[in-house]
Amino acid sequence: MGPDELRELLERVARGDTDVTAASERLARLPFADVGDAKVDHHRALRCGFPEVVFCEGKTPDQVRDIAREILAESSVLLGTRASSSHFQSVAQIAQEARFFERARIILVDRRDPPVEPAGHVVIVSAGTSDQPVAEEAAVSAEAMGNRVTRVFDAGVAGVHRLLSQQDVLAEARVVIAIAGMEGALPSVVAGLVAVPVIAVPTSVGYGANLAGFAPLLTMLNSCATGIGVVNIDNGFGAAALADRINRPRGRDDHP
Repeated sequence: MGPDELRELLERVARGDTDVTAASERLARLPFADVGDAKVDHHRALRCGFPEVVFCEGKTPDQVRDIAREILAESSVLLGTRASSSHFQSVAQIAQEARFFERARIILVDRRDPPVEPAGHVVIVSAGTSDQPVAEEAAVSAEAMGNRVTRVFDAGVAGVHRLLSQQDVLAEARVVIAIAGMEGALPSVVAGLVAVPVIAVPTSVGYGANLAGFAPLLTMLNSCATGIGVVNIDNGFGAAALADRINRPRGRDDHP
């Protein structure tokens, strides 16, 4: 249950459209619901501005479906990350409008009416085509949270003119997510061009000395450019969640 749903419930009680007993029963489910293998946090949207997100990897399709059913009982939006086609097919059994973003590995069910009006501006820059799965995870997640997103893909430092040609777009951003594998130099270059926070995402893309993402992680942590924060390897969703809180500060009425 999010702020809008809670407000609507209280207004219905105030108008007499819902009795106190019915409202109390619904609020009793607000902290969390135990579905056996998981305890679904229905209070997440009130605390953090967005409902609990399902990390599907490591869960069975049936577990993901049961968790999704519970979330959708109290929320109008479901976001599942690191999902497989089997996870999606299972969720589609209980939500026919579910969408699967294969490259991003994301399941999205969005029943918000009216749809969320995208706010602010998050620019997502990725270094190479091989980094796009992580970039798409960030982009789709940020869009689901209600952010206006611009994608700037294949703009790595090996051909820095590609990035420099996008300076007008970068200048319009409220926050930039910079995603790179190999040596991970892209966020440093981006941070030297903009006056807004840069969220750096190292990817596991690269040859042996990339060390499955540790090399770009260390590069980003040791950047001499200012204004950079670094999230975990391949964590496009985490970057999107942080960008959302920068782009749409907690307490704003325009949160989903």
